[in-house]
Amino acid sequence: MSEFFIQEQQLSNVTRTLVKDEDGKSLFLLVGRWGTRGDALSLYTMSGELVASIRQTSFAFGSRFELYKGFEKVGVLRKILNLNADFYYIQHMHWTVLGDIKNHRYSIYQVNHKVMAMSKATLFSGDYFSLDVTNDEDAPLCICVAAVLDYWLYNKKKKQDHKPIIGWGTC
Repeated sequence: MSEFFIQEQQLSNVTRTLVKDEDGKSLFLLVGRWGTRGDALSLYTMSGELVASIRQTSFAFGSRFELYKGFEKVGVLRKILNLNADFYYIQHMHWTVLGDIKNHRYSIYQVNHKVMAMSKATLFSGDYFSLDVTNDEDAPLCICVAAVLDYWLYNKKKKQDHKPIIGWGTC
C-alpha cells in the first residue's frame, strides 16, 4: 500500500499538477484540460512516460470518461444518478466509488476489495488530498478517477453558486 498526495486546489484545475509521495518527492505529473468532448488529462512519470489518461467522451447528462492505462483503454467512468446520492461506476474494471464525495472522503472498490481510499491531509506545505492505494499498479488510474470526481464536484458547486434568482428584477 502506498500513499500519494495532491495539493488540494490543484486536482481538477486546468494546470500542471504534481502528485507526490509522503516525503514530498514528485512521482507523477498530471496535465490536460476539461470542459468539452474530447478533452483529456494525462498522467506522466517524472521521466516523461505516459502511464494513464482519462478522456471525456460525452458532455451532456450522464457524462462519460474513458480510462487508459498507457495507450490501452481499460474502463469507462460513468456518473449514475441515484435518488439519495451520486453513484460512480467504472465499466470493464468493475470498480465502484462509495463514500462522501463532497468532502473527499471516499473509497474505490472492486467487489469487496478496497482499491483506494481518499481523504484530506494537512502537511507542512499545505492542504492535500491523500490517496491510499492498495496496489501500486492501480495508482495512476486511481489518480485519474480522483481528478474526474473533483472536476464533477467543482462544476456542481459552480453551477449551484450561479443559479439565477427567479422573480427578482421583474416588473
